[in-house]
Amino acid sequence: MKKQLVRCPWAGADPVYCAYHDNEWGVPVYSDKKLFEMLILEGFQAGLSWITILKRREHFGNAFDNWDWDRVSRYTGKDVKRLMSDKTIIRNRLKIQSTINNAKRFIEVRKEFGTFSDYMWRFTNGKTLLPKRPYKTWKEIPPRTPLSDAMSANLKKRGFTFVGSIICYSHMQAVGMVNDHIKGCFKCPVK
Repeated sequence: MKKQLVRCPWAGADPVYCAYHDNEWGVPVYSDKKLFEMLILEGFQAGLSWITILKRREHFGNAFDNWDWDRVSRYTGKDVKRLMSDKTIIRNRLKIQSTINNAKRFIEVRKEFGTFSDYMWRFTNGKTLLPKRPYKTWKEIPPRTPLSDAMSANLKKRGFTFVGSIICYSHMQAVGMVNDHIKGCFKCPVK
């Protein structure tokens, strides 16, 4: 009999969620392209479920020029109109405009720090943060932390939008800056 993997409860049985849980969530990401993608997707998720975003992820990539921040930074009103009529993504004007703005800010950060990765990972001193003890339930995991508050404040100071502390903490979890897999999950790093 095949032994079934124990996952964090939020992954449920949805194959999209399970694949995301097993292969991405909590895994360190250093690619600027991937960091840009995840920052934008986290912003689009505000007020929605993450599965809603994951199931449209490929469409988002197509709509936003495969996460080419240089192209996205040059989007005009014509592009906003195109995106507002694209039924395969979340059609929220503020979030679309935020993506264009954030691409411009992303370029500025890269000019200052060399890479966006270097900028982001400095918040954790280049390390994945682990809880002092493994969380036993999903409800124990904080939605934000003083570190995500600091990241949010710094991003906002630089002109980024849709980067509140909760979005920042979700981003940190998604790109492996923190690893919050709960006790009993096969991915839990704290024994």
